[in-house]
Amino acid sequence: MILSDKRILEEIEKGNIIIEPFKRECLGTNSYDVHLGKHLATYRDRVLDAKVHNEIDGFEIPKEGFVLQPNTLYLGVTMEYTETHSHVPFLEGKSSTGRLGIDIHATAGKGDVGFCNTWTLEISCAQPVRIYPGMPIGQLIYFVVEGDIETMYNTKSNAKYNNPTTRPVESMMWKNKF
Repeated sequence: MILSDKRILEEIEKGNIIIEPFKRECLGTNSYDVHLGKHLATYRDRVLDAKVHNEIDGFEIPKEGFVLQPNTLYLGVTMEYTETHSHVPFLEGKSSTGRLGIDIHATAGKGDVGFCNTWTLEISCAQPVRIYPGMPIGQLIYFVVEGDIETMYNTKSNAKYNNPTTRPVESMMWKNKF
């Protein structure tokens, strides 16, 4: 089940969901709108290798915007810091974002119970499009969890994305053993 607006507010009141900054006008019927932070990054190399640390170059989106180009993966970040202690958060693009040809995640739309951070966005586009810091970029939906949680994400010793950040984070696939 997906939480309704009233249930999201109840869970925020209980401290089970934290959204900073929280703006009531961003609360939808069953989601919360998140916004693009001012930092973007791209990988230094065009050919990425899953077994090595692929480094990124970060930059700030100017106030006049930045034009995304097709065939380039951009890493962005949400303005909002979130914590989810009792539900599974999902990040999805807004329909208005999709209608501009912007995808905000390649595969990583689901968060884990216990995720406490900003969200790194895996941004790509179908055609050149100008984006701006602070623009609505996605929405969080919260699902009910069935059963008790054994290990929350923020307490896992091997969690790769636990360090709080306001900047995009590159892939940590290279830390896996395969």
